[in-house]
Amino acid sequence: MASKRALVILAKGAEEMETVIPVDIMRRAGIKVTVAGLAGKDPVQCSRDVVICPDTSLEEAKTQGPYDVVVLPGGNLGAQNLSESALVKEILKEQENRKGLIAAICAGPTALLAHEVGFGCKVTSHPLAKDKMMNGSCSQDTEKSSWADLKTSSWCRAFVAQASGGRKVLKDITASPPCDGTDLPVKRSCEGYRDSQTLKARSAGGGSCLTLRA
Repeated sequence: MASKRALVILAKGAEEMETVIPVDIMRRAGIKVTVAGLAGKDPVQCSRDVVICPDTSLEEAKTQGPYDVVVLPGGNLGAQNLSESALVKEILKEQENRKGLIAAICAGPTALLAHEVGFGCKVTSHPLAKDKMMNGSCSQDTEKSSWADLKTSSWCRAFVAQASGGRKVLKDITASPPCDGTDLPVKRSCEGYRDSQTLKARSAGGGSCLTLRA
């Protein structure tokens, strides 16, 4: 059986964790993931200044479609950039028309609203995006939601389970050797405190100290 394929659209200002974690989980499940830069192949600065190098440009990735799932990470600026892109709209509309899976995270659903994808659906979003969503044609759900093949909550778990079985991914994640009990002193120097606080961190065999300064 051919591997499932996922397209993750990476825009400047995207939330790092909402990009990297789904990519990690899907790749562990054997899903072929393409991280495509909205503005091209250059490294993308995310919301917390983490820089991610996309696999290719979104324009190029579109020629390699269709994909089993199109993923929109959140992040306020990232979602805004997704919302303003004609190419993103084209890709989402094509995915919707072919009844392909669309997954939007956190503020990502605001791009669905901007591009009129899944109107009449019931979605979840970040609380700060709630007012914008409610002013559109979407209603609110507090837990998880699914409209046809548009998902805005537990989509990754469901997609991974469909592709290869969730147990495979869980086994892979937990396969790393357990901590060996090494204690690493973590010194934290805080202004206003006379002495540094020494914390204990557990490491899987590391050999250096981590110093955090307030």
